[in-house]
Amino acid sequence: MQRALSDNTKSHTPGQLDPEWMNWSDEQLLDLPMCRLNLEIKGSFLEGPIAELDRELEARRLLFRPHYWLSNEWFTPDGVPGIAIPFYLVHPRLAKLELAQMLEVEGGTPEWCLRILRHEAGHAIENAYGIRRRRTRQSIFGKSSQAYPKYYTPRPYSRSFVRHLDVWYAQSHPDEDFAETFAVWLTPDSMWEERYCGWPVLKKLRYVDALMQELAGAAPKVVTREEIDPLPSLQTTLREHYEHKRNHYGVERSSFYDPDLKRLFSEAPAHAGKPNAVTFLNRFRREVRRKVASWTGEYQYTIDQVLEDMIQRCRQLGLHLTVPEEQAKLDFTILLTVHTMNYLRSGRHRVAL
Repeated sequence: MQRALSDNTKSHTPGQLDPEWMNWSDEQLLDLPMCRLNLEIKGSFLEGPIAELDRELEARRLLFRPHYWLSNEWFTPDGVPGIAIPFYLVHPRLAKLELAQMLEVEGGTPEWCLRILRHEAGHAIENAYGIRRRRTRQSIFGKSSQAYPKYYTPRPYSRSFVRHLDVWYAQSHPDEDFAETFAVWLTPDSMWEERYCGWPVLKKLRYVDALMQELAGAAPKVVTREEIDPLPSLQTTLREHYEHKRNHYGVERSSFYDPDLKRLFSEAPAHAGKPNAVTFLNRFRREVRRKVASWTGEYQYTIDQVLEDMIQRCRQLGLHLTVPEEQAKLDFTILLTVHTMNYLRSGRHRVAL
């Protein structure tokens, strides 16, 4: 999955007044309370993906349309048939700050944004029609009353779940499983019958398909336009927001990388004249982080924490390269991928709620 700002988020919409904070430094901007951003969806990059989602729902003859508002993160509240969208997608200056703070802009391309919108629409349509109370839904996906885990252990090769968002998100909770399955079903030309042929998850997709055919042309039961934690109500500064977000996606510090690092690099005096491992890793840090993120689906911020621990251990151990740089780059990329996957499977993976 692409994890960069799209051209759409980089451009400024003509006719919009430039906010006073547009040219502020990051330090100045971080002290601004979120409620003072004074943002709106109209005229922003978000209008395109939202319009496309509405067209996809219409093509399925569904009368339901979610309502949208800006908040601090992506989410759909229980019982509300609407979608909260993170503030940073509305203005390129805020997307740039998000990138600096979190190393990626979640939803920052039209394709990525639309993928998340389809997922959130799965939650919203469940709220609109009371789908979670249906016994068949509960028997196939599980009950919504199941507590959300603080951590979950993905099974990357399981065929009982669709693959839509990163980090095997369908596996985290029954509600996420339904939303992910709905998103795959809704996606034009997803060819889910062929793609998941022979997989146990096909039963879930066929249930969603039959259910949505049943709901076609039916008016939603819940039509509230309630907004939870709308941006104008958030008194938290951007600095506080990002401190909390980084803590959420961070990892526990550890030095268990030592054996692997010592196999790849060396602390022996015979290699003291060769390139320093710390300097080497810092030089291609961004490249390896992005590559491992694309392979694993993990957040770049989480990978960077693992990478930072490895670099610190290289510094403390005084390690140097023992092979040519290109070989060392390949070997380290594999090593970082392995430790990232171990982290995903360890039960300590943080679920983005």
